[in-house]
Amino acid sequence: MGYLKLVPFIFILNLFGPTPTFSDSSSTSNGLSEIPKRFLQYAKNPELFDWMVGIRRKIHENPELGFEEVETSKLIRTELDKMGIPYKYPVAVTGVIGFIGTGRGPFVGIRADMDALSMQEMLEWEHKSRIPGKMHACGHDAHVAMLLGAAKILQEHREELKGTVVLFFQPAEEGGGGAKEMIDAGALENVNAIFGLHVAPNLPVGEVHSRAGPIGAGSGFFEAVISGKGGHAAIPQHSVDPILAASNVIVSLQHLVSREADPLDPQVITVAKFQGGDAFNVIPDSVIIGGTFRAFSKRSFMQLQQRIVEVITGQAAVQRCNATVNFFTQAKIFYPPTINHQGLHDYYLNVAGDMLGSHKVKDLKPVMGSEDFSFYQEVIPGYFFLLGMENETRGRLESLHSPYFQVNEDAFPYGAALHASLAARYLLEFQPEVSFSEVKKHHDEL
Repeated sequence: MGYLKLVPFIFILNLFGPTPTFSDSSSTSNGLSEIPKRFLQYAKNPELFDWMVGIRRKIHENPELGFEEVETSKLIRTELDKMGIPYKYPVAVTGVIGFIGTGRGPFVGIRADMDALSMQEMLEWEHKSRIPGKMHACGHDAHVAMLLGAAKILQEHREELKGTVVLFFQPAEEGGGGAKEMIDAGALENVNAIFGLHVAPNLPVGEVHSRAGPIGAGSGFFEAVISGKGGHAAIPQHSVDPILAASNVIVSLQHLVSREADPLDPQVITVAKFQGGDAFNVIPDSVIIGGTFRAFSKRSFMQLQQRIVEVITGQAAVQRCNATVNFFTQAKIFYPPTINHQGLHDYYLNVAGDMLGSHKVKDLKPVMGSEDFSFYQEVIPGYFFLLGMENETRGRLESLHSPYFQVNEDAFPYGAALHASLAARYLLEFQPEVSFSEVKKHHDEL
């Protein structure tokens, strides 16, 4: 597609240019502060709101797991076609990348994840999941609807864009490392910065929460097979009990955080899987345990990984058992910490404050959950924030990954308008301060 061919000079600017700088976003002399307000008003239009709700409910009824989002991707492409937005497909199996604007730099990305979870929906309502054992219990259906809403806003105002907005419809966030696959497929080529959001059932609708620096932990998974010698439960002296060994392992693993980790450096180890034995009176030959470990720094993360192996193999040996330990995710990679760029944080505060009022733009305490948006942040400046959707008059919303999870669709105009505002104003304010000598110097080194 000719639209996707970009001149090498722009690519060099992106790879080797210094950190982006922004003009004073609080200034109203150039009308920048009015963009978020105009976009929010546009997003609250009943026709656009109802369209986003309809998109979300179609996706919710037909959830698809990571790298299987065939129908979701088809729906997205159909809507982009209707809007006249060019796109690239497939990217990372089922991913879609759309383009709005001039086709030239600067380039800014806004991202939504598409995949559902492998769980049964328990909430009874008109648009309940039609696929047994699959459910959008993390709000990714809402993320897609809001990004499409942002696309509609931006396409309507495309003549105002001073660059190109790149729409990232990403597969497989839930353990599949879809963001990493998108990057490997070249999705970040020429992109200067990227923004993402996540719905939050415990934050008030109309509010956004975030911060500079770490907001989410790096995460990995481990699984261990502890092998002994099975036998009758009435004569344990003739067996080597792997259940006893596994029990000691689990208790000892908790000491890695309580006794070895710096209390000011948050870390978590949780054993959430324990499989061993099928009868009340039989000691099994082996036990399988597994869980997750998380930390905010790479050093702490790698230290935990090393000590998990030492504790599991050592404690198993004390009980005369053998143990093997494997580390993995579905994507065979660990998720890095989610770390927000300081410059983008200052920019986000201005844009969100202009839209919602500074009193509704609040600080976020870091959480031990992980987000594969972090892969983008390892490559380019990135910023991730939480979008509130709780309305106390409608009752409490269940947490993410609950079979009773539900979305308050009243949050959609805020998410769509923020996506669009962050992208549009970035293109107006971004200043690539790169000299020709710097470009030549780096070019000579390639």
